[in-house]
Amino acid sequence: MLQLRPNCECCDRDLPYDSRDAMICTFECTFCADCADARFKGACPNCGGELVRRPIRPAGKIAKNPPATERVLRAHAECAAG
Repeated sequence: MLQLRPNCECCDRDLPYDSRDAMICTFECTFCADCADARFKGACPNCGGELVRRPIRPAGKIAKNPPATERVLRAHAECAAG
């Protein structure tokens, strides 16, 4: 099951479980659409995989399967630049 991480790993922008701006790779690295497109050109800086829009978990399933709460930030040169 997807972790639905709560933030962009680059700029720390909040990405709630129902955000249409959350992008992920196959390892669930999570970025906002702005960082994914402008900084990383659609490729995950961690693994090189494609970043695609994260699916939205139905609101009725959140209580039983809550999103992750731990925030992840990574040091990338592209993140420090902006």
